[in-house]
Amino acid sequence: MTSLNKTKTANKIIAVVGMCGSGKTEAINIFLENGYQRIYFGDVTFNEMKKQNLEINEANERKIREELRASGDIAIYAKKIEPEIKKAFEKGNVVLESLYAWSEYKYLKEIYGENLKVLAIVTDKKLRQKRLLTRPIRPLTKEEFLSRDYSQIEKLEQ
Repeated sequence: MTSLNKTKTANKIIAVVGMCGSGKTEAINIFLENGYQRIYFGDVTFNEMKKQNLEINEANERKIREELRASGDIAIYAKKIEPEIKKAFEKGNVVLESLYAWSEYKYLKEIYGENLKVLAIVTDKKLRQKRLLTRPIRPLTKEEFLSRDYSQIEKLEQ
């Protein structure tokens, strides 16, 4: 792996992090409006679901996330998507959506050094739950919301 730590470029990578329903997508839209390229870690999950012909729903998303990380490599998502990040970074500024694990951050920080920054979005749990119950794409029930929160914290290092 080639380290870009010594490379000083004007290009930036901003990883927007936060719990499900925190408002990451809204923040990312601001970056997109300002010319950033978006890389979505969740595409790793969705691509794997398509390969396995699984219906897109919370249960299958969790199944795939946990299967991928069951290899013992918590940074697996960053490793799978890093070639896409590199390609986008060479062209300009990048915003990362859904970097979850500390191991993913450490892996990318080793490569991109000071070019990688984190923006953490923190939102009240009740507001997050309300948003997820009513969102038009992939809404979650109250039980799914709670289950996802615990799963992401306990199993994904979020």
